[in-house]
Amino acid sequence: MTIGVTFDIFIILKSNLMKHTHTYAAEESACCCSESTTSPSTTEHNHTNASKVLSKWKLFFRPILAFVILCSALATEHLFKANWFEGRIALLWYGLAYLIVGFPVMKDAWKSIKKGDFFSEFLLMSIATLGAFAIGEYPEGVAVMLFYSVGEVLQSLAVSRAKLNIKTLLDQRPETVTRIENNVQTSINAAEACIDDILLLKPGEKVALDGELMDEKASFNTAALTGESKPSTKRKGDSVLAGMINLETASTMRVTTAYKDSKLSKILDLIQHASAQKAPTELFIRKFAKIYTPIVVGLAVLICLAPALFVSHYVFSEWLYRASSSLSSPALVPW
Repeated sequence: MTIGVTFDIFIILKSNLMKHTHTYAAEESACCCSESTTSPSTTEHNHTNASKVLSKWKLFFRPILAFVILCSALATEHLFKANWFEGRIALLWYGLAYLIVGFPVMKDAWKSIKKGDFFSEFLLMSIATLGAFAIGEYPEGVAVMLFYSVGEVLQSLAVSRAKLNIKTLLDQRPETVTRIENNVQTSINAAEACIDDILLLKPGEKVALDGELMDEKASFNTAALTGESKPSTKRKGDSVLAGMINLETASTMRVTTAYKDSKLSKILDLIQHASAQKAPTELFIRKFAKIYTPIVVGLAVLICLAPALFVSHYVFSEWLYRASSSLSSPALVPW
């Protein structure tokens, strides 16, 4: 079995399956730097940066280790042509590299099976690569699983970076606000402000919470929310939204919405979770895949095992190769 055939198996099976939610713990840790920057301490921020770099190295540790073992095995077998590197020794060497990157995938496959999802991409990826091992093509099995693992890590980092960039671009609200209570100004954390609190908006200060203007008149830059470059004039009783910038003079506002429930917070949440909203076409493909994928896999199993009943010189490895090749044909079907 060649790398192309094994990889084609994965491509056809993955293209017909439901997208899954990756459970990489590092996805959240990749964003920790942005969340930790709220601390005024430079030492804490540096510590967060170090933790962020360390978390990325942890993500790539398994693929790098597997790659090193795979390269050493290939060099021993083909470059140095060691006579002792065969049979069980080769299997154990390549098997070690495979387990390093393949065990998490097989673990996720088992979790999917327990949830009733028998044809998850984890299980089918395991079948494709173990098929390569079954016919003695150890390097191909390790390589495909290695490529898959690297792809998953890169995808996880890309999603984390995209979410972080969106949040950094939109959510630039001040960390603290000035509350007026009994004619006394107090600086508090924006998240601690309560509904009906009176806040002071200084000239050039960005509004942190949604509220209602208390002064007779004030001018705001609403470009962050509406895209309009022209300042918007608000009058007493008008709504003032988080993300607006107070212009010209100091103003006061009454908080009407909690920090986490502001319009800007909802916009951020909708953007970051937009991928969870499925288009009609995708919903149809998912429903169709629940029927189509098991049929294709079942036919491949029959191609591999059924000839044993009526072929006189049945060779399992040959028919396994043909079954794997048959799986690559539907990859031409457009989705």
